[in-house]
Amino acid sequence: MKMLAIRTFLPFLAWFPLINRASLRADLIAGLTGAVIVLPQGVAFATIAGLPPEYGLYTAMVTPVIAALFGSSRHLISGPTTAISIVIFASVSHHATPGTPEFITMALTLTFLAGVYQLGFGLARLGVLVNFVSHTVVMGFTAGAAILIATSQLKHVLGITIPRGESFAHTWVNMYHQLGQTNFTVLGIALVTLLTAVVFKRLFPKLPNLLLGLIAGSLAAVVAGGTDHGVTFIGEIPAQLPPLSMPDFSVNAIRQLAPEAFAVALLGLIEAVSIARSVATRSNQRINGNQEFIGQGLSNIVGSFFSSYAGSGSFTRSGINYQAGAQTPMAAIFAAFLLMLVVLLIAPLTAYLPVAAMGGVILLVAYSLIDFRHIGETLSKSRGESAILLVTFFSTLFLELEFAIYLGVLLSLILYLARTSRPEIITLAPDSHDAGHRLVNVDTKPVSECPQMKIIRIDRAIYFGSVDYIQSQIDAITEKEGIVHILIDASRMNYLDMAGADMLALENRRLHARGGGLYFCGLKSSVWQFVAEGRYVRAIGANAFFDHKSQAIAAIFKKLDKGICRQCSLRIFRECATVDEVKPVTR
Repeated sequence: MKMLAIRTFLPFLAWFPLINRASLRADLIAGLTGAVIVLPQGVAFATIAGLPPEYGLYTAMVTPVIAALFGSSRHLISGPTTAISIVIFASVSHHATPGTPEFITMALTLTFLAGVYQLGFGLARLGVLVNFVSHTVVMGFTAGAAILIATSQLKHVLGITIPRGESFAHTWVNMYHQLGQTNFTVLGIALVTLLTAVVFKRLFPKLPNLLLGLIAGSLAAVVAGGTDHGVTFIGEIPAQLPPLSMPDFSVNAIRQLAPEAFAVALLGLIEAVSIARSVATRSNQRINGNQEFIGQGLSNIVGSFFSSYAGSGSFTRSGINYQAGAQTPMAAIFAAFLLMLVVLLIAPLTAYLPVAAMGGVILLVAYSLIDFRHIGETLSKSRGESAILLVTFFSTLFLELEFAIYLGVLLSLILYLARTSRPEIITLAPDSHDAGHRLVNVDTKPVSECPQMKIIRIDRAIYFGSVDYIQSQIDAITEKEGIVHILIDASRMNYLDMAGADMLALENRRLHARGGGLYFCGLKSSVWQFVAEGRYVRAIGANAFFDHKSQAIAAIFKKLDKGICRQCSLRIFRECATVDEVKPVTR
């Protein structure tokens, strides 16, 4: 118990012994790669979030260090992400003007609250909850967020003015009416940035294509005399380390931001755990969902006191970190400290960075978020997942972002419950061609069934959600086939709750009244313990439970109508051979 507590609160002690000279060298190289990549991304993501550019860099300095020390993944890189950034903007812009000190304070408060939620989930061991949220929710939300991000940047790419706070539809209407006012110098700078980044990505994939694109855009602005043609610039980023900050702990601020913080926390956890597990499949590592919750929660709580807004796992940076040869979470820590060094050295150069160039980079980032292949597969193969995808996607575009997340998660859970509420019920019968009379699925192999005894196997759980379906299937056997002796093979029944047990007891009484009964074999130890402790054995009858199918069949066979057995030509059970030996009683 003591070791478990140590691993929960100090998980880095588990991988510290893995550090050696070779791993430090590999992690340093991977960290340098990560620092170069996150430099333009941090600025871009902060812009999406409505914060000054330096806040994206602060987030990339603080969040990954805490997440690496207290998470479970050796390759996950946390920090600012596109999806979280746009939710931050959408959530806080209702309460304050983007870029203002009030907006920054509220964003930090939102970050702190999201971290508290995440830490609470982790300490409560709720990491398993992520398994019940379909990846389609994240896919649909991310695709919708990508289009929102691209839409928000088009005004910077075209050089037109669109009021803040416009809806998705109104933004496109305004752009349509202002197309004639496009600033072609601004558009040219954005296209140079975009094309440079795309070309380097294709021809030299190992180079930092976004950073090179920004450099090309800045040079294009100088050549074109940008200042004289209405080109605006990002401005100089302070050459400093993350300054101390203080979230707003007033009751009013917490009441305002608590609902939005829950959405940020949920999205951040889904992103982080999904990405960690994706990378872990390649690195042969096992991810602890609860520990990942704790790591993400602590990173956001600590970050909120160091001018960092909410972060999560980054798929791009995590994948590159693994490909670059990272061995331990030290790679994430190296990346953060190297980024600090880079910012102290080159921060003044951001004064020459055009807003149009940043817009071009963000358009490319938005495009890369849309997983066209998996979206196509989902739409062509699964109606249920397609519904989740489309509802989440359009909700992201036209409704509040936090509501879109909740709606997608709710639909995902409904789909899961719908699947589990209709467990697969397999009809079994002995295979007469098999020496051991092995029971087989009658749907896969056409074998004869006993006209008086039905053998079924219920896969998955019998719980309150599946009670009605299972009861209707048992009733159908009785009413349509006239069979009152039903044997349930429970070898694949993983769970049974009180509602399920009450239903089985009720069905047993109904069948018993008709001269039959409900019988069980192969119960797992956990299910048997529940049945025994809940006194359901007494309610159903101890003689209805068997360890093996053969024992159950032999016992039930004695209760069958032997008159029907003598007229039956199927003789599928071994016990059927004894029927002719029984002489009818004469008077």
